[in-house]
Amino acid sequence: MLRVTKLTDYATVVLTVLAARPDAVMSATELAERAGLETPTVSKLLKPLAQAGLVEGFRGANGGYRLARAPVAINLVQIVEAMEGPLAMTECSLHDSQCGISDQCGVQGNWRRINEVVADALRGVTLAQMLDDAPRVHSLSTPAGAKRIDARLAHP
Repeated sequence: MLRVTKLTDYATVVLTVLAARPDAVMSATELAERAGLETPTVSKLLKPLAQAGLVEGFRGANGGYRLARAPVAINLVQIVEAMEGPLAMTECSLHDSQCGISDQCGVQGNWRRINEVVADALRGVTLAQMLDDAPRVHSLSTPAGAKRIDARLAHP
């Protein structure tokens, strides 16, 4: 089963809390309360999100965090990669793979294509869209014979 880690899922929840009030500066405690998470977990999430340039932190009595860019300018692949590193469905999906059989592998090219399709799908969903309850129609082309699945995304 392919799935993002729990921390990546939580990071998306925290970012949607910030996206709902993009100009507000919120403390880790306030973010935790609004997201329904523990404060230490939120604090742990904020560091890689800040390092990736998705949030910015402010010190002082009125310090806290806010989005570094507009919600429409942040997509899901950026969030996943901030939390988990480069998106790779398999070891050979990365161009600098450490796979021991890559020289004789017949499926490496296919895995790279699949990896790019998944990355494109994640690039096609913005943080702003994660706030919206209505299903979205994306501009991604659908391969012949494939079915489009519209999903309703919940927000906190």
